[in-house]
Amino acid sequence: MPDDTVMRLVYMGLLLATLAGWAIVELRKGLGRAAKMILAWGMIVLGLMAVYGLWGDITRGLRPSQLAGANEVTLPRADDGHYYAQLQIQGQEISFMVDTGASDVVLTQRDARRLGIDPASLLYLGQAFTANGPVRTARVDLADVRLGPFTDASLSASVNEGQMDGSLLGMAYLGQFEISISGDQMVLRR
Repeated sequence: MPDDTVMRLVYMGLLLATLAGWAIVELRKGLGRAAKMILAWGMIVLGLMAVYGLWGDITRGLRPSQLAGANEVTLPRADDGHYYAQLQIQGQEISFMVDTGASDVVLTQRDARRLGIDPASLLYLGQAFTANGPVRTARVDLADVRLGPFTDASLSASVNEGQMDGSLLGMAYLGQFEISISGDQMVLRR
């Protein structure tokens, strides 16, 4: 058994022994009072678990967002180490992970539907090679694409037939910009 597993078992054993001792002392004071204390601590633990599970959603609005200048857009590095850009496409705000290793702009099926594209009606004739293996893709043309002060009348993209966590902003779009990274900020200039 690895050393860290042994230490975790020792820690859990000490924690359980402490809780068992506390429960014995509380039960001696009366069953009703002990039940109330156990219920209160149970609610506290459940509350802490809920906050832990929802922490990403709670802090999403607190993270710095992209800033637009006259001829640049600054993207802050997210907690996961990636950069995310919010683009307005056909009047809809779509979040993209900036991926300089991707050749194309790739939409999830969910984002495609938000843009009025029915993924079921597309012809998946293309193929992309991802870290998870090859996936089929379908070409689409997007109209009225905006990133901060920059507007493009159209942008060619792909819809991924497979499952993706989020849409990717690849070099087909990023290649139009001068990209610089300094500290925790990526700056896109045209």
